[in-house]
Order: sequence, then structure tokens, then C-alpha cells
Amino acid sequence: MPQYDKSDIERRMAGAVEALKGDLSGLRTGRANTSLLDPVVAEVYGAMMPLAQVATVSAPEPRMLSVQVWDKANVSAVEKGITKANLGLNPMTDGQTIRLPMPDLTEERRKDLAKLAGEYGEKAKIAARNVRRDGMESLKADEKAKEISEDERKRLEDEVQKMTDKTVADIDTAVEKKVQEILTQ
Repeated sequence: MPQYDKSDIERRMAGAVEALKGDLSGLRTGRANTSLLDPVVAEVYGAMMPLAQVATVSAPEPRMLSVQVWDKANVSAVEKGITKANLGLNPMTDGQTIRLPMPDLTEERRKDLAKLAGEYGEKAKIAARNVRRDGMESLKADEKAKEISEDERKRLEDEVQKMTDKTVADIDTAVEKKVQEILTQ
């Protein structure tokens, strides 16, 4: 049974790009975006829960996020979770609603965020290269086990390399788009 599985490699490379896009969506630009609060967790009912499971997040204004907590007893826990997430937001509580005004980004903070976007891109590229390495190793194992010929292995290695190159290009495009968004907002 051959170890090489093209669809698995494609799926894992696509997963690296999707994970990167999720990371990038959490980076703050100048305007309010509800995905900014995706990484926030709050300790409620004795467990750490994502904000989406205890409250509704909306963006009523371009520079304001609103968090409507469902259970009044959890308001302070949600507020603490937002503060602990270190997003540079200052929560203002009004009953069961927490308002988060988006402060203007300083030039220094913009550069830090752009650098962070680049780091996220680098992690995604490393993940894609690891997938490539796994694919190459499985091709060599298949050849050694006489499942495929040397010519077939070389052809499939080229295919894996092309998938990797396309994935890296997608990663670079996503990072560059986010950096532009950060620096121009």
C-alpha cells in the first residue's frame, strides 16, 4: 500500500493557509472587526470558554465593538478575559453590555502588527515545508518498497514541490495584503 497521498498533502497545505488567515484576521487594523475577539476566552461556570459561547459580539460603529453578555453573572469574567487577551482595548461596562472603543493605532504599533503578520506568515511557511518533507519521505519509502519507480518518484516530487510553491505564494499574498491593510488604515 503506497504511503504517498496527494489529497492529504493538498488538504494539509490548504490547512496551513487557512490557519494563517485565521491568525491574520485577529490582528487589529484601524477599524472594528468582530473576529478581533475570536482568541478571547473567559472563565465562566468553572471552565475557560470562548467569548462566542457566552456573549454576542457586534460592531455597531466603525470604531466600536459591542459585547452583549448573555448571563449578567459573567460580565466581569468576560471583561477580565478581554483585558487578559492583551489586545490593547479598554473595556467599558454598561449593564450586560461591554463596549470596546478602538483606539487609533500609533505608527510604532502599526509596525509591530506588520512584523507580527510576517511572523505568522513564516510559521505558515514552516508548516507547508513540513508537509512537503512528509510527502517527499513517503515517496522515498514507496520507492524503497518497490511501490513506485524512480521516475515516478521524481515526477511526484516535482508535483509536491509545485504544490508547496503555490502554497508559499498564497501565504505571501495573504501576509502582504494584511500588512498593507495595517499600514494604510
